[in-house]
Amino acid sequence: MGNKKNAWLKFDNTKKEEIFSFCEGYKKYISDCKTERESIKEAIYLAESKGYRNLKNVISAGKSLKAGDKVYYNNMDKSLALFLIGSESIESGMRIIGSHVDSPRLDLKPNPLYEDSELSLMETHYYGGVKKYQWVTIPLALHGVVVKKDGTKIDVVVGEEETDPVVMVSDLLVHLASEQQQKKATEVIAGEDLNILVGSMPLEGEEKEAVKANILKLLKEKYDFEEEDFMSAEIEIVPAGKARDLGLDRSMVAGYGHDDRICAYTSLLALLETESTKKTSVVLLVDKEEVGSIGATGMQSRFFENAVAELMDRVGEYSELKLRRALANSKMLSSDVTAAFDPNYAGAYEKKNSAFFGKGLAFAKYTGARGKSGCNDANAEFVAWLRNVMDENDVAYQMAELGKVDQGGGGTIAYILAEYGMEVIDCGVALQNMHAPWEVASKVDIFETMRGYKAFLMAE
Repeated sequence: MGNKKNAWLKFDNTKKEEIFSFCEGYKKYISDCKTERESIKEAIYLAESKGYRNLKNVISAGKSLKAGDKVYYNNMDKSLALFLIGSESIESGMRIIGSHVDSPRLDLKPNPLYEDSELSLMETHYYGGVKKYQWVTIPLALHGVVVKKDGTKIDVVVGEEETDPVVMVSDLLVHLASEQQQKKATEVIAGEDLNILVGSMPLEGEEKEAVKANILKLLKEKYDFEEEDFMSAEIEIVPAGKARDLGLDRSMVAGYGHDDRICAYTSLLALLETESTKKTSVVLLVDKEEVGSIGATGMQSRFFENAVAELMDRVGEYSELKLRRALANSKMLSSDVTAAFDPNYAGAYEKKNSAFFGKGLAFAKYTGARGKSGCNDANAEFVAWLRNVMDENDVAYQMAELGKVDQGGGGTIAYILAEYGMEVIDCGVALQNMHAPWEVASKVDIFETMRGYKAFLMAE
């Protein structure tokens, strides 16, 4: 815990109202954006309202770019790179903040719908690291997209309006659960049993699988797609409902997807509130971090490298060597969440090196597991530079690690960017209940994280 004071004590009542107001915008963002596609769509909307242009349109029009111009590069509607071009050459390096916009959830299988015992259910496959037992008996919503064979794209959202129905994964009643309760937590609910209940009313006139037939009829009427269209759909099952204030003092936010949209939002707002910089400022919002950053929309793809190459070409700076120099000369914040100390589970933490609610932006010099396996371990020189930047801008910050050495661990996108030779460190907001359907964060930490990101982007 060190000598760091609680960040709330820095602010008078007027500033506290500003913090609460900022977090209202954040609450709306995570309430509305529960998938990668929704997050990227909203980010583009906000960016365009601040004068950002589609880099692909700039390229197709053959236009050039200069210092002060603002552009974005959309990768398959699931990842995004935003650039504010600085007054110095891109070759001299960029200031990059990278977050991910995917979160643990349940995904519908390609052939999900079935009927059993006159109930209609849908099969799911969980995505990312979850405690499966946390996903039963809570209201769930469907978010996603269905793409028909002719290319028609249909957005699906069910369960978020007060008048909407919700879906749910059932659990065994306690009266019959003597055997179930003897199992390990990892076995209480099997992955193949995370099937969502979607209907129980048969369609009149149907003799076979009438309940399933009724669900298909309703989907056809509302969304105009057939059962076979599930094969080309991406529908995610997420907790239903809006983010809420937590605590009698309203000092915290409970919501789905803090990991890692809390860092996506704060980094995005930090960039959009910045009008000019010396170093080119970049915010990355990427997909697939929760499953290893793989695929065309994950950080291990070349989409960011390609976007920087295209940007440098429009500025008139491109060469393969200059691109490599630009990446190697850059500094990056891998903006991802960390664990906040929880006194209910104190045994999992080493208190002196833990993050705490109210202590501001949390830096993690390394992540990884046990013997720092799989980690990016930031250089001491970079950490010292960041300390100076934060102190000069009066940003509350703390240094932390993810629990006790042999307790477990985790990873981020940091090591992927570090492969270019740039300086990288993990930093973000500390959470309780990480990867649970409802996670918790401190409002003052959210605000200070935004301020810290802005200070980093402005730093020389």
